[in-house]
Amino acid sequence: MTILRYVGYGVGLIVALLSGYVMYQSNQTENDILAFRERVIEIATRSPAPKFDPMQVSDLPEPVQRYFAYVFRGPIQPYKAVRLEAAGDFRRPLMEHFEPTTAEQVIAIGAPALMFSATTPIYPGVWARPYDFFAEGEMEMKAKIMSTITVVDEKESTELNRISLRRWLLESPLYPQALLPGGPVTWEAVDAMTARAIIRADGLQADLLFHFNAEGQITYLSAEQDGDLTTPYHGSGEHVTRTNYRQVSGMMIPHSFTISRAAGGKVFPFFEAKLTSIAFE
Repeated sequence: MTILRYVGYGVGLIVALLSGYVMYQSNQTENDILAFRERVIEIATRSPAPKFDPMQVSDLPEPVQRYFAYVFRGPIQPYKAVRLEAAGDFRRPLMEHFEPTTAEQVIAIGAPALMFSATTPIYPGVWARPYDFFAEGEMEMKAKIMSTITVVDEKESTELNRISLRRWLLESPLYPQALLPGGPVTWEAVDAMTARAIIRADGLQADLLFHFNAEGQITYLSAEQDGDLTTPYHGSGEHVTRTNYRQVSGMMIPHSFTISRAAGGKVFPFFEAKLTSIAFE
């Protein structure tokens, strides 16, 4: 009995030490995420969003003009940043099954800077905490099991920086001011229902096709280049649908989305979700 008692004490001590270590590392991870969010807000504060100029808008491709006529429902406030939360189902890279996931983002409107973080359960009591940060032309991407064990640690590279710039453009229907003339986004005509948006910033360039309906809503965005489906990360994805428009702060904001990888004429969804909150600052 004495030996069993000591074994029990030993097991209890190990469990306590592991729990303490996980708690400490989790706090460190959350502090890192908070610091990245604060940096995005700092960039947003010194990078005002473009203002609505009727003359400049009148020179845009017709479907883009239709979009701005639809999306702005009153005076445009000088917002600098947006905070949002979403919940849905997420498929990890190179996997086939989906898991329930919650995500948060803090995004600058006038300059391409964003912080994304998510929580995805893997097994009971075990979760993954991925996060992506992009600002001033450089990205950082990590994923940690139980917010402790790093399983993805991607450093900035020219390609990943460009993909992250495209990520900001892919999310832009959630903050329409970013798409106005006078900011980092320019437009090229394609056809009556499509326009190409090009973003240039910090020596980088990325583009996406924006697809509109007759009402003026952005229905989906797509890359013109195939994605590499073998990477250990999804990056921005190459295709996203936007639906369920609702008025928020005088703007029509899509509240449902599906983000996908795309290659060979096929799309492979990896995040199907809805906004649970959105607030402009």
